Amino acid sequence: MTTLGLTPMLTVTSIDAAIEFYRDLLGFQLVSSFPGWACMRLDDVEIMFSLPNEHLPFTRPMMTGSLYFKTDQVDVLWERLKDRCQVEYPLEDFEYGMREFAIRDNSGYLLQFGQEKA
Repeated sequence: MTTLGLTPMLTVTSIDAAIEFYRDLLGFQLVSSFPGWACMRLDDVEIMFSLPNEHLPFTRPMMTGSLYFKTDQVDVLWERLKDRCQVEYPLEDFEYGMREFAIRDNSGYLLQFGQEKA
């Protein structure tokens, strides 16, 4: 068996608002969509969004973890995003070798962006 990838599926209350946030702020492109679902891509990263369904209880978007995006231009991305969304923690260097920051998307999901320090 070969694992071919991982595509997070985030439950949101508005597909249109999720598309707008990820397209306009983060630069994702819409790959495909139909009522209640959408898939977006940026380079080799895909994220899917869905409206709540009857299979899982849902009161609001939540996740105990985060989505961690590795990038090669974390400083440029920080400058582009820092004043346009909710910052969870600002750009900083960590002793484990990463330079990173974190924001919340429009649904409240934690998005971290990091680059290995040279």
